[in-house]
This record gives sequence, structure tokens and C-alpha cells, in this order.
Amino acid sequence: MHFDLIVVGSGIAGLSTALAAAPRRVALITRGELARDGASRWAQGGIAAALGPGDSPAVHASDTLAAGNGLNDAAAVEVLTRGAAEAVEWLSANGAAFDRNAQGFLLGREAAHSQHRIVHANGDATGAAVMQALAVTGRTAAHLQIFEQHAVVALRRAGERICGVVAQGAQDFVELDAAAVVLATGGIGALYRHTTNPEAADASGLALALEAGAALSDMEFVQFHPTALRTRDGRSGQLPLLTEALRGAGAVLLNGAGKRFMRLHAREAELAPRDVVARGVWAELERGETVWLDASTAVGADFPQRFPTVFAACMAEGLDPRREAIPVVPAQHYHMGGVRVDAAAQSSVPGLYAVGEVACSGVHGANRLASNSLLEGLVFGRALGRRLAAQLPPAATVAATVATAPPADDCAQVSAAISQAVRDLLWREVGLVRDASGLRQALAALDTLARSAGTLAERRRIAVAVQITAAALHRHNSVGAHYRRDAVQARAG
Repeated sequence: MHFDLIVVGSGIAGLSTALAAAPRRVALITRGELARDGASRWAQGGIAAALGPGDSPAVHASDTLAAGNGLNDAAAVEVLTRGAAEAVEWLSANGAAFDRNAQGFLLGREAAHSQHRIVHANGDATGAAVMQALAVTGRTAAHLQIFEQHAVVALRRAGERICGVVAQGAQDFVELDAAAVVLATGGIGALYRHTTNPEAADASGLALALEAGAALSDMEFVQFHPTALRTRDGRSGQLPLLTEALRGAGAVLLNGAGKRFMRLHAREAELAPRDVVARGVWAELERGETVWLDASTAVGADFPQRFPTVFAACMAEGLDPRREAIPVVPAQHYHMGGVRVDAAAQSSVPGLYAVGEVACSGVHGANRLASNSLLEGLVFGRALGRRLAAQLPPAATVAATVATAPPADDCAQVSAAISQAVRDLLWREVGLVRDASGLRQALAALDTLARSAGTLAERRRIAVAVQITAAALHRHNSVGAHYRRDAVQARAG
């Protein structure tokens, strides 16, 4: 089958790209159900945009650069913040029902933002509301052909150029060709013991790009959210997120003695950048303390209306957040690194593009500012779709080559033992706090795991874990979400 463009992934980045590429013929491939199989629909935080009085894209950009420790690409930040307001209006016009008051959009504030600029939908259900609206738009778009329940297992080449994909469906493999392929496959959460991401965030897009020879950047910058719900069963994998907007509304972090501790770590206390708050929580846990998020005073009886998603998750655990504090643990939340792309979202391999969390445009630097993630997929995805629609040649048959598609089981199967070993290893040695000794041990352990891996899916997962670990070992200093204990100790000595 021949298309003008193939987009892999149906989160906010993939759908924004695909919709903006009209009227070109676009194949949109998603492993599950359209707009439901990635992390976008789980987003509780909102979308940041300079919409309020006294705010501006320049102030939003300044906050973004500060949170990223100045390692951001300033030009990319300008594109992001300048396009934010128009992007929110576009979503609203496409059916996203954002919360409003008499003045317009109801604007919230989150950590490291200097202004109230976060738009939400249904309180803490922004991702679900936005993706529901985009799914309706996508299903009625005449230029889209949607392949649900299909996983891309290989990229097709014509010489040095990527020109299509091989996708595995329920019954067979399909081959699709196009002038360009866009990866919008999300993050790496499934590689960590505790994450706020769904199981589909398994770094599959990064693995495909790596095999194609694409350059990766900033792989060491893994963001951990400070407040995931610590469940009674202590399970690994996806944990319920307790949105940062709770702390923006006045919720406080307490240790087992009922004392606030974040003021010892940062002047902004609970509203410090995520990496600072996450390490503050981690330090308490390392001392054997329990940590609690108390919103009973700040939110109280309004919980079901203001934060329905969090309220439901707590009640499912037998907790009533209106009256009691919530036990928390940090969890992997976002990856600032990914496929290195230029200002046009082009990777180092011709014909291969990347957008959203799988990409590294430099917009987040060493630490993503809250509520800039949905915004990134939206702004950069729409810009990429429009650009490709204008620039790509018409669909045409190409002489593509690809290695023989592996057996179906080899593409998808990751044993529980390998999966848990990678998750535990990265959590322990490549988590919130790292040092050279632990990182070297992790690389050795990953090498051993690679030799025992029996499927392509296992080898791919391990290969991405190696890239993250090696990058963390190579960056000797602490900056943003990358914290080297040995670097701090060396400075102190």
C-alpha cells in the first residue's frame, strides 16, 4: 500500500501531525485503539499557554529555559511558547472542552511556572478529554487511513532513505510505503519499576530508530514525577499519578512525623522543579521515612469536582483524600531524550522524522517544565504535518528493502523475567540518584541480559536501556533530572 506519509502512534503528537497533513493521504498506525493506547490520554496536568493578563510567550519561554537548566534549544522553546495559545484555541475548536470561568479559560499554576497559565479539562482529566476530541476528528478525516491493532516491527528502506514500514496485525504483516515516516511512539516508562506511563510506553520507537542508524540525544535525562500513589500491593509498572496541580492548589508533602520537608531542599518548597521535589521525596524514603501528600486542607471537600481522576484512584485504594493524606512514591514520568531531530523534526536518517516524547528537539533541556508535554506534541506535530504536506512528493511506488519480517512472537514477546530485570536495574542504578559504580554495574548486567535474550523485542528493549545507562555514565556532572551522587560528593570534598 502506498501513502504520502506514514505516522506511527496515535497520541497527541501523532494525531496532530496526521490531521495537519491534510489533504495528503496519510496512514496512521497505532498498536491499540485510536487515541487510547499511549500516554497522552493519561495526562492529568494540562497544557501551558500564555493566555492570562501579565503573561506572554517570552515569560513562558523564560520559565521553560529555567526548568531545563539552560540546556534547552532556545529557538525550539520560542516556537513552542509562541504557538501555544493558537494551539489551545485549535483544540477548543475541535471539541476539547477546557474548563472556563467568566473571564475565559480557567488558568491554573504548576511547579516552576511564574504565572497561572495551565488550561485543564474536567479538572485532572485533560489528556482524556483532548484525546477523545481528537479521536472524533481523526475518525472523520477523509485523508486518513487508520490501522488499529497494528505494531510497526521494521522500517523499510530505499537506499539510505526510510520509505515505509512493516506492521504486524492480529493475523499477518502488512507493508506500507510512503515518502516519509514519522515516529510519534512516546516514551520509555515500561523500562522502569515505577512509572506513570502505560505499558505501551516501551521505547519501541527509539529501538526502531536506533536500528535504522538514527542519532539519539540526551538519553540520560529521565524525569521522575515526585507524587505517584503508593499502592497497598506495592506493585511495579504503572502507578496512579497525583497531578502536580494538587501542589499548585496548595497540597503539601509531609514525612512520617507529619513535618514538611521540601523547604529544606528549595526556596519554592513543593513548587520547585520536578527533579528537585522528586529527589526531596526520594531522600526521605532512603532514610526509611514514609512520605505523604496532604491536600485535605487545600482541596478538601472539593476533591471529587476539582480532581476526579485522583479522587477515584485514591478511593479505589481505600483512601479518602478529602480527609486523609495520600502515600506517595516517585515514578518515572517523562523522557527528555530521544531521536535527535532538527528544527524540521528530521532525524539524521533521510525520510525518518520524530515528534513528541520519542523525539529530542532540545525544547526541554535537562528537565521538562510541567504541562509542556502535551503542548510539545501539539505545536510541533501540527507544524510537522503542515510542512510535510507542502514539501513531500506525491505518493509513488518505491523499490524498498527490509530484512525478512521476524516471526510474530519475536516482535512482541518480552519475558516477565527480562522485563522485570530491566525495570529493577534501571530503577536501582539509573534512577533519581546515580553514580559511576552503579552505572558500570548496570551496563555489565545489561550485557549479560542481552546474551540471554531470546527475542528481538527483548534485545530491542535492552539496547535502549544500554543507551540510557551509557549516556548517564558519560555525563559526569549533575544537571536537571540527571543527578550524579559522586559528582556532588566530589564537589563537597
